[in-house]
Amino acid sequence: MPDIKVTSTHLERDAYLYIRQSTARQVIENTESTLRQYALRERAVTYGWPLERIHVIDSDLGKSGASAQHRDGFQELVSEVALGKAGIVMGLEVSRLARNSADWHRLIELCAMAGTLILDQDGTYDPICFNDRLVLGLKGTMSEAELHILKARMRGGVLNKARRGELEMMPPVGLMYLENRMLGLDPDASVQAAIRLVFDTFEHTGSAFQTVRRMVDDGLRFPCRQRVGEKKGDLTWAVPTHCRVLQVLRNPRYAGTFVYGRSRGRQQPNGRVNVKRLPLAEWQFVFPESHIGYITWDQYLANQQRLTDNSMAFGKQRSSGPVREGPALLQGRVLCGICGAHMTMQYNHVREKLLPIYMCQEDSVRRGRSICQQIRGVALDQAISALLIELMTPMTMEIALAVQLEIEARIGETDELRRTQLERARYEAELARRRYMKADPDNRLVVNNLEADWNNKLRLHLAAQEEYEQQTEKERRLIDTHTRQQLLSLVEDFPRVWNDPAIESRERKRIVRLLIEDVTLIKTDVITAHVRLRGGATRTLTVPIGLPAWMLRKTPAAIVSMIDELLDTHSEAEITAILNERGYRTYRQIPYTLDRVVWLRDTYKLKSRRQRLQEQGFGTTEQLRHRLGISQSTIKRWRQEGLLSRRYHGNQGRCLYGPPENVELLKASIHQSMNAHITSPTQIHE
Repeated sequence: MPDIKVTSTHLERDAYLYIRQSTARQVIENTESTLRQYALRERAVTYGWPLERIHVIDSDLGKSGASAQHRDGFQELVSEVALGKAGIVMGLEVSRLARNSADWHRLIELCAMAGTLILDQDGTYDPICFNDRLVLGLKGTMSEAELHILKARMRGGVLNKARRGELEMMPPVGLMYLENRMLGLDPDASVQAAIRLVFDTFEHTGSAFQTVRRMVDDGLRFPCRQRVGEKKGDLTWAVPTHCRVLQVLRNPRYAGTFVYGRSRGRQQPNGRVNVKRLPLAEWQFVFPESHIGYITWDQYLANQQRLTDNSMAFGKQRSSGPVREGPALLQGRVLCGICGAHMTMQYNHVREKLLPIYMCQEDSVRRGRSICQQIRGVALDQAISALLIELMTPMTMEIALAVQLEIEARIGETDELRRTQLERARYEAELARRRYMKADPDNRLVVNNLEADWNNKLRLHLAAQEEYEQQTEKERRLIDTHTRQQLLSLVEDFPRVWNDPAIESRERKRIVRLLIEDVTLIKTDVITAHVRLRGGATRTLTVPIGLPAWMLRKTPAAIVSMIDELLDTHSEAEITAILNERGYRTYRQIPYTLDRVVWLRDTYKLKSRRQRLQEQGFGTTEQLRHRLGISQSTIKRWRQEGLLSRRYHGNQGRCLYGPPENVELLKASIHQSMNAHITSPTQIHE
């Protein structure tokens, strides 16, 4: 029988049948529901619509109706209604059209404006009519509430299993469910080796990026199991990436721990879900040692702390980060004593060496101002090294161990009391569980109260257990006698290990980070370093400011004065030998050479050895001949007879001669012998 609400105006327009199933599994298994939806075409035929004007929209089969996003069929239906082409919209139930009140009321509003009817299995409704519109609104609200109830039921079952640690979730690569439905290691030895390599490499390098780099440099591949598709479960190998390694390091299941509630999702207005990772303290359920893993829970916590410290390198201020290759000991540990910002660093290459410089350039980078202060790090690092060697003494370590043993002894005294409290909390939780299990399930008033009491007792027991485990963990750090002796022997050998050139800079930096929290630097006439040690103790160091390069290269005034004095009595070659014998070296720490001594003499305008000898009356043989008025043969004979004093200058091949002491007597004897030679008759006859 035709419905009186269907008029000729409605029949002039087309009829639209919307068909939807929530999942692909429902489409395959719940075929009866799909057939019932298609059968609504017969209702439209009985109202007067021909089959060719009945449009079936079934492109949303297998899609959820919780939102209109990604439902192209529903978007098409809304468009046809808004354009006034639809005389009637059909759906088996309101839940088939939409399970979201906003989408449903938007469709009702458009149908009222366009004069379009809505039909379901219960009847036909005119949105213009208030009563029909009220019924449609109630049905939409009930449909949305039904979706909430379904989700709550499923989530309740999931939470109940997760509360017991029995919820099966997709395990990461390297773990799989065995035949007994227990989670265990992947039987593939190559997969296990790849996972262990990631943790071992991270333990050695301390950086996820360095872990990836080493694996890539070695040409290694990382396993991956397909989660969806035809090849679901198949194992593939790919080049490791930074994101993939971080996923492995941050996944607690590799530590043998069952975890549920690590993230929280919230739907955004555009239909997307914003997933937020929660801190470890807010995880809903955590059960360590629930299955076998690759690392322990303590190692997992240490890895997370290291990753957190590394991530600070990319924050607003680069306050930390993994240790790098450079020799700067205080990388990531330096604070500016003027503005309080974290200081960065750079290296200068000087004769194939890296010299660190600590710089405060926060204002320079962010505000375009000048650099606050920059400090050369060579002398500062040497002072820090001396401080560490001073701290790592057997007496200091003995005191630290004694204090630690005293504290642990006091904690151990309260262990029995904590164990009693834990046992009491466990008994109360078990008693509440037995009361709940014995109650009549149909008596909901009693059961609800008993269940709430049970949950409260479970929370108290969990809190007591966590507190007990934390205190027990402190007691596990008790150092026995053998370990104390090993530690003390290591401390005694610490200076040799620290100064060993074979030790990498990374290892020294790790030691610094274990002992030093941060260092605050202030540069005035000297460098003042306020060192804050682990545990709260502080030390203040005063380091002289390093000299500029030109002053480092400058020869000390004492050496120049020494050369000036030696030039009075020694040649340049002799002075070179004297300086090297006395252990003096140039700024490059190499022995002095003759060229270097001559260069210093000329640079500082010192009189040369030759000039000094000439001022004392020394000269060449030619100069002496003219000065004394004697012949060349006489000078030659005096030199051969040793009557002329000889002084060397420059190298050993150059010298000057001084006049003999009895010059006048020698000259008189020369004249007498010449006169006697002339007046002798024999000589005249000859």
